[in-house]
Amino acid sequence: MNIKINKFLLLFLQFILFSLLFFVLFNASINYVIFPFAFGMFFALAWANQKVWLLAISYILAGILESPTLERAICLLVCVFCLIVPYFVHVLCKKNMRKWEFAVFAILSQTANVVFDVISGFSPILSAVSVLLGVLFMYACINIFEAVIIRGFTNKLTSLEIVSLFSIIAAFCSGLVMLNIANFSFLKLFMSFILLIFAYCSTPILTMLVASIGGIGSLIATNNPIYVAPFVIWALAVLLFKKRHRIFMIISLICVEIVIGFYFNLYSSFGYVEILPVVISCVVFFALPKKWCDEISVMFNLSKDRLAMKNVANRSREILHRRLGNLSDIFNDMNIIYRNMLKQGMTLDEVKVLLQQEIMEKICSFCPERNHCHRTFAESTKQVFDTLITIAFEKGKATLLDIPSYLTSRCKQTSSILGSINTLTGQYKKYMSMVHDVDTSKLIIADQLLGISKIMTSLSQEVESVISFDTTRENKILDELTYYNIICIDVVVFERDVYTQMASVVVRNEDSEKPRIVDVVSKVCGHKMSVFESFPCSRPGYMVVNLKTAPKVDCLFGVSQKTKNGSTVSGDTYSIVKLDGDKIMFAISDGMGSGKNAEKTSEIAISLVENFYKAGFDNDLILSTVNKLLALHKEEIFSALDIAVVDEKSGLVDFVKMASPKSYILSENECKVVEAGALPIGIVEETKPLINKHVISARDFIILVSDGVSDSFESDEELVECIKSIKTKNPQEFADELLERALACNNGYAVDDMTVIVVKILEF
Repeated sequence: MNIKINKFLLLFLQFILFSLLFFVLFNASINYVIFPFAFGMFFALAWANQKVWLLAISYILAGILESPTLERAICLLVCVFCLIVPYFVHVLCKKNMRKWEFAVFAILSQTANVVFDVISGFSPILSAVSVLLGVLFMYACINIFEAVIIRGFTNKLTSLEIVSLFSIIAAFCSGLVMLNIANFSFLKLFMSFILLIFAYCSTPILTMLVASIGGIGSLIATNNPIYVAPFVIWALAVLLFKKRHRIFMIISLICVEIVIGFYFNLYSSFGYVEILPVVISCVVFFALPKKWCDEISVMFNLSKDRLAMKNVANRSREILHRRLGNLSDIFNDMNIIYRNMLKQGMTLDEVKVLLQQEIMEKICSFCPERNHCHRTFAESTKQVFDTLITIAFEKGKATLLDIPSYLTSRCKQTSSILGSINTLTGQYKKYMSMVHDVDTSKLIIADQLLGISKIMTSLSQEVESVISFDTTRENKILDELTYYNIICIDVVVFERDVYTQMASVVVRNEDSEKPRIVDVVSKVCGHKMSVFESFPCSRPGYMVVNLKTAPKVDCLFGVSQKTKNGSTVSGDTYSIVKLDGDKIMFAISDGMGSGKNAEKTSEIAISLVENFYKAGFDNDLILSTVNKLLALHKEEIFSALDIAVVDEKSGLVDFVKMASPKSYILSENECKVVEAGALPIGIVEETKPLINKHVISARDFIILVSDGVSDSFESDEELVECIKSIKTKNPQEFADELLERALACNNGYAVDDMTVIVVKILEF
């Protein structure tokens, strides 16, 4: 029961509010000749999803109260009919009515008014002007209702919406100037309250503008500028105390009203009743909760809050810069510590001396001929020991055949000496292998710590610079998107670096994929922008769309593969990965041999390289670390690597090669050959990749091939001519045709695993 009563009270209050609203606008006019405002507000409220039946009753009641004539009743009924009938037809058809359709029905709703004007001798031109102004007023009201009802009070008004709000205020002032009860001015009641709100919640410029608009609104209705000067003086008075407590603004306004009324006599008449509207509005304004005023201030003065937000963002970046720098230093110190922990292995000469001493103590110390061998024949004995130890290291084992005859003739411990040498060298080789593995592991950890230190330094430098926000462009983007009916509640535009401008817009879910967003942001920013990510906003129903400066080029690619005849799996593995900074990595890993072992080898190598690139390590460190990891493996894992990293922002490509075949850049005029080099990855611990840097342009092709393709041609020149002769511009068709021609060189037989990657460079 209580719920029903509350609903009824709410509807009743809405009915009273709408009736008063329409009554004021029925009195609003231009020179008391043209009355265009009431029907525009009627249609705009219907657009804002207010109850149409309630609006219709309120509209008819207000119109009859303003002019209780038969002609007015007919005009009201025609206007209501032209809204209600098409409105409910669209509801039944479950189809939304568009703005231009509303405009058409609004024009049709005034046919009765136009007919009666013509019959009464009123100028048809003025009648048409009245209809046109009413439609424009409807659009102004719709703009405000979309901003306040749909988006809420927590979003800044655009320039167009502020102009629309001013036109509504002017229309209200035009209607209120005609409504006075015993010298009690409803216009002064309205304008004094509006000026206090604007002075407290918006900028001084907007406050002065709204004061002028209020005076102009009364002027266009009466042709009397009596209120223009008082309203401007009011605005100046309240702005003097804008930064102080609200009570000072109120006192200032009341005092100024008394002075200009009693002392300067700016009004035709002035008494205690005339000052009462200003006093009432001041009391209401003082009673407004601060929370409400803060919400209203966001609509006009969001820049202050956002300035604080931007300062916080830059302060956070400064703190992050320092912390990343400290972390970089920590990881670099850890890298130095690990490198200092490496055990420096003894040289072969030092090992020989050590082993020789140990054998002498173990075997020769109890021999009766010890002094004779190690004194009389000291040099020859030492030479024999050196030779035997060297042979044991090189061949893995020394035998009796390696002992000189003169030693066997006088030494009875040769078998024991051989056994000790072989045992000790074997043990030492195992020990050195273990030490080497431990050192290699420490070196890998040190390399990774160094890499992390470099990444931290890079990130620190990236966040070091202060973000430069562009408020002017933000406002333009907000206005432009609103013009195209894309509801945007916030925009941030800033420069990440010299080459990259970023923009983040918060729009409704249904608007987030509209191409117009990119068009508008690109137009305002002065260069092409592209969307790089979208994600749900913390506010339900909205998406955050992030854009940045579009890269110079884009990539299309095609891949074609053929497994070696007789093998079930391919030893070639390829990877295509999008990296940070508008870079794309194209890579082929060719495991040595074919089949499952080669596949496993290539997958391990390509996976390591791919993940290191994603983490942001540089070329040399990536391949050095991967090489050490594969060399540390007990099984032999060798793989040829062919990598091309395309920088879409700069139009440069880095070719990184380790025992891979040549690559090719095909342009309109020539085919450049990218030379091969370096040993396979994993074959030796220390190897340097061959790195080439090339400039690429739109319509160029980058061709990467495995050795199964390159070896199918008799020479590099033949492969180059084959590439030049392929005419298709589709990268997938290009890759397929190149592979078919390579197979044709061997009568369709794949003598090895074959992989082709073709990348076409496009202008973004």
